[in-house]
Order: sequence, then structure tokens, then C-alpha cells
Amino acid sequence: MKQFTAIVRARTMEFVRDRGTFFWNLIFPVVLVVGFSFAFGSGKDALFKVGVMGDAAEGTFLSIEAVETIDYSNQELDGLLDKLRRHQIDMLIDFNSSSYYLNTEAASAEVLRTMSGADLGQFTEQKVEGEAIRYVDWLVPGVIGMNMLFSCMFGVGFVIVRYRKNGVLKRMKATPVTPLTFITAQMASRFLIVLATSVAVYAGTNLFLNFMVNGSYLLLLLITMLAILCMISFGLIFAARIKSEELASGLMNLLTFPMIIFSGVFFSLEGTPEIMQQVSRIFPLTHFIEGARGIMIDGAGLVEILPNLTVLGGMTVLFLGIAAFLFRWE
Repeated sequence: MKQFTAIVRARTMEFVRDRGTFFWNLIFPVVLVVGFSFAFGSGKDALFKVGVMGDAAEGTFLSIEAVETIDYSNQELDGLLDKLRRHQIDMLIDFNSSSYYLNTEAASAEVLRTMSGADLGQFTEQKVEGEAIRYVDWLVPGVIGMNMLFSCMFGVGFVIVRYRKNGVLKRMKATPVTPLTFITAQMASRFLIVLATSVAVYAGTNLFLNFMVNGSYLLLLLITMLAILCMISFGLIFAARIKSEELASGLMNLLTFPMIIFSGVFFSLEGTPEIMQQVSRIFPLTHFIEGARGIMIDGAGLVEILPNLTVLGGMTVLFLGIAAFLFRWE
């Protein structure tokens, strides 16, 4: 236990004393959250997703390149209005009932109302019922999840690779410290750092943006903790044998950036090809964002997010097993 606590303390202090990295992990997600909240709160969106029910008339504003139409003719209206509240689509037009729906909190609402004025002049405008969701409420789980991903992947995988390259692991091999003790200590240190950073970022930005949270803070903390463990375990796979920092960085970037794109961090995948939506399910970041948004926006309980928790737990065990099998001191 003394070996474990000594390594945890040493790694944690190494991170805290590196002021550049420490403040970057705090400031970077704050800048993203604030920047996107202003950028997408100004009504200057250039691309819109419009849901359509029924047969759309030709030659309308729906045919311009800036508008992507999604056919929802076979779906229930209530579910589509939820998509509108969550900013998964920007507008919903029901040609069967000659009405259209807008989320007045969306940055695109006024622009779409103006663009569609000539074509939908005889249509009835309807506003989404219930509390409208701001883009920033939808965005914040993705930004915090992305920051967690980078911090876990590079904070564990990259650091251990550097230790191996600099001979630290070779010296550690000569001590009574076992690989299990060393790895779990590294995980514990990074877990505490990432959890504290994520809570601080959320609390700090919440002071002036006042995020919507309709669910339990304890559940939000639970899925955050499990996601951090999962992402750390994923990072350990890259640290198992690689001793080149350049190779480790390249491989981690090769996987983290597609994960960010396909996990719906900044933009909804609504309307994208079905294969892309299915591919996104293999990433732990997707399940964290989906669960966190469910808790914050929909007020989801334990039963609703249990599939996400189960997948994250299973991935954690799988990644740890692979990392343990591959790990070498040198």
C-alpha cells in the first residue's frame, strides 16, 4: 500500500507542478464551452437540418444547398419535437397539417423563419412545448467528455511511454513494485486529476451559463467516473509496449479525432448515414455523452442510462485485460 500511495502522490505532484499542462486542462474546455455558446447564440448558422413530414413541395427553400432535409414521414410527432428541443434538427415541417415547428431558443430559428416565409406563408407556426434547450446545454457534456478523453489518453498513455523511453520503467522493474501496483497507481492518480478537473470546469462554467440539469447530480457523477476509468484503460493499451512518443502520439490522435467527430461532441449525427451512427456506438465517448445528455436534458434515471453504464463498464474490463496482457516494463 505504501508503494501504491507513493506512486500516486509522485504522479499527481508531477502533473500539478507542470503549470502549463495543469492550467491547459482547466482553461481549454472553458474556452470551448463559452466560445461555442456565443458563436451559436448569434443566429449565424450556415447549415440547417430540417425534418419533413409528408410530401415536400419542389422549388422551395428546402432545395438550397444550405438546407439538409430529413424525411420523418413514418415517425411520431412527439419524438420529433424532442429532437427539435435537443437541437438535433433545426426545424420540423408537417406538410400534411400545413404547420411547422421551431425551437425559439435555437440560433437558427429566426433565420429559418425568414428563409421559409415565402414558401410557408400559409402554414401555421408552432413552438416546441416545454422548456427549450439552449445549444450550450446540449454542448457541455460533449466538451467535458472530449477534455476527459484527451486528458486520460495522453495523461496516461503518453506519460508511461515517456517513462519507458527515459528508462524510468527499467529502473522501476528493479524495485519491489509490481506491474499491477504501478499501473493501478497511475490510474488512480489520473482518475483523481481528471475527475477534479471535470468537476471544476463544470462548476466554473455553470456559474455564469447556468446549465440545465433535470436529472440527478449523483448519476451524472457516476457516469463521469465510469467514463474516466474507461478512457484511462483505453490509454493504457497504447502504453503497454510502445516506447516511441511520436508513434504513441500518432496512434492516439488517429483514434481520438475520429472518436470526437463520430461521438456527436459538437454536432448531432441526426440525418447522417445509418452506418455512421452505428460505428459511433463502439466509442466510449459516445456512451458518456449520450448518458450525460440524457441525465441533464431529459432527466434520465438509472434505468434509462443503465445500457450506457453497462457498455462503459464492459469496455473498461476489456481494455484493462488487453493492457495487462500486453504490458512490458521495457
